[in-house]
Amino acid sequence: MAEPMSAAEFLAALKAEGVTVVEVGDWPHHNRNHKGSWGPVNGVMVHHTVSSGTAGTVALCRDGYSQLPGPLCHGVIPKDGTVHLVGYGRANHAGGGDPHVLDAVIAEDYGDRPPAPHQHEGSAGAVDGNARFYGFECINLGDGKDPWPAEQLLAIERVAAAICRHHGWTARSVIGHLEWSDWKSDPRGFDMHAMRGRVAARLGAKPAPAPAPKPPSRPSVSLAHVVSAARRDPGAAQGHTTHRGEVLLVERALHAEGLLAKRWVDGSFGTKTVSAYGAWQRECGYRGAAADGIPGKASLAKLGAKHGFDVKG
Repeated sequence: MAEPMSAAEFLAALKAEGVTVVEVGDWPHHNRNHKGSWGPVNGVMVHHTVSSGTAGTVALCRDGYSQLPGPLCHGVIPKDGTVHLVGYGRANHAGGGDPHVLDAVIAEDYGDRPPAPHQHEGSAGAVDGNARFYGFECINLGDGKDPWPAEQLLAIERVAAAICRHHGWTARSVIGHLEWSDWKSDPRGFDMHAMRGRVAARLGAKPAPAPAPKPPSRPSVSLAHVVSAARRDPGAAQGHTTHRGEVLLVERALHAEGLLAKRWVDGSFGTKTVSAYGAWQRECGYRGAAADGIPGKASLAKLGAKHGFDVKG
């Protein structure tokens, strides 16, 4: 049991362990602390996202959705092993879990695996895991077939070891979501006992030196995806979203241009976003049917060049 490290300490610990980090927005101050406590902390929890694609998943884990506001974790780990920090503090990732599992993690006195969980969010006696665990969402479909590349598994090992090293914990403070709550199955596709073995081996050695910093990877949007959203969302039910993560990148850029009110930056390419995009097209010199609010490659690429995203297709 320990007080959470500061955001600066957290970032330094990851880098000291050799983790390649991308800082997303004002992540040190993005949290759900107003909804409950953050700490004392007891361990690290690993999840899979049931998604693919880095840009959309990072956006979703940062912002959440109407039923579950973000951040949905502290870091997102794509298949290339880069760790995208999306929040720090209380995050909606663990939910309710079994107090017997928490006791075993605190004591670090179990064998290969913690006791099987018999409780989950909503059940009597469940424990609030959002206050107790650092959480990492790993991009994987979670179907048992989607691969876990070596770079991604190494990043999981490194982030878990970094946190355990700082707090003086053993690898038994690292668990999967399926080991915390009886209705969860993540992470699926690799064994948490084997991962704890990797973390234990790393904790027994000095941290690897940090690699030379790489330029942060730029998010990207698919032209086909945002065109599909612009044609589908306006006629759909209220709040419907198509390719939400990519649409959010476009909407944030339109908001930064002063063309879209913040209340409409919601991941739905609805009528307000179509109108705002039409205004952007007119700023790009298009008129008439060419400024209908349906993105074209040239205008979208120009918007991306100004606001930090690339366009595919």
